[in-house]
Amino acid sequence: CLIYTPCREQQFKLKQETEDFMVAEHDQDRIDSKPEPSESPDLEENTRIRNSDAVTVQEDSPSHESSHFCETCGKVFTRRANLKAHLRIHTGDKSYSCRLCGRSYFQRSDLTVHMRKHTGEKPFVCEVCGKGFIQSSDLTIHIRTHTGEKPFSCDICQTTFSHAHSLTHHMSTHTGEKPHSCDTCGKSYVQRSDLTVHMRIHTGERPYICKTCGKSFSRCNYLTDHMRIHTGEKRYSCGTCGKSFTKSCSLTLHVRTHTGEKPFSCSVCGKSFTTSSTLTLHVRTHTGEKPFACEICKKTFSQANSLTYHMRTHTGERPFTCQVCEKSFTQSSILKAHTRTHTGESLSLHMRCHVTV
Repeated sequence: CLIYTPCREQQFKLKQETEDFMVAEHDQDRIDSKPEPSESPDLEENTRIRNSDAVTVQEDSPSHESSHFCETCGKVFTRRANLKAHLRIHTGDKSYSCRLCGRSYFQRSDLTVHMRKHTGEKPFVCEVCGKGFIQSSDLTIHIRTHTGEKPFSCDICQTTFSHAHSLTHHMSTHTGEKPHSCDTCGKSYVQRSDLTVHMRIHTGERPYICKTCGKSFSRCNYLTDHMRIHTGEKRYSCGTCGKSFTKSCSLTLHVRTHTGEKPFSCSVCGKSFTTSSTLTLHVRTHTGEKPFACEICKKTFSQANSLTYHMRTHTGERPFTCQVCEKSFTQSSILKAHTRTHTGESLSLHMRCHVTV
């Protein structure tokens, strides 16, 4: 029986291809010194069979003697390929570029994941609800919405989270650390990904587009939430009153209307709030901070939506239209008040609907 044995150069190329491992997008900093278990048994089996086809690939030994050290930060890796991929973080080398949008990545695997955003491919499917995802790690996190699992716990206050990055973000409430700063306005963030999203406020970039109505968004999850407007899907239901919501965070906030929980307190006056964003806005009443400025007239505002409304005074935009008389308005709240002139509902009567006797 004859076995084909490739030349030394071919062996080296095969070794390099084998050592290219899949790493989720934005996870370059989390390349560990130990390989993670496969999330797909079928993929793991196919890889084992492929690597056994007539050619033996000698991988780096995981022993301490063959460890590879990063001379810049001291991080240790068991594979030379892992170290090589890690070094691109320090050098800034992003040699893998998307031919459609030009975005670049440190590793080929990250580009592969990115391309799925253009193709719409979602190979990882939830067996419970059928929802698809572009990365196995996204599916793993999604499954926790069904199981209720929250494996990440804060050592200080014991609050638990379903995402590691949620815990990281939460820890900043204890430490106050925000290492990633915007060069334009100086605003700081806990995570680099948050800064990336923030920069779109300055650049106006909205890369996530709804295929149904064409509306664009700065974040992928905003598009996901928006799509439920078209589908009518409300998968999160209140166990107390049965009201349903399109987002889990909306359900969390709603439940607090039953429990009366207000976990976010002002350190200046002690007033409590149901959401951290409401607390942030409240604190500005003490500090006088108005971080949102109009580029046309330089007027400043404490809230982003106030700036949005103000900009319409310059542009003349009136996106909210009455279906009865077709009169347009700059704000949805003004449209609602106007609609009552057609229905005959007085404002005082309307307000009584919100007051419990």
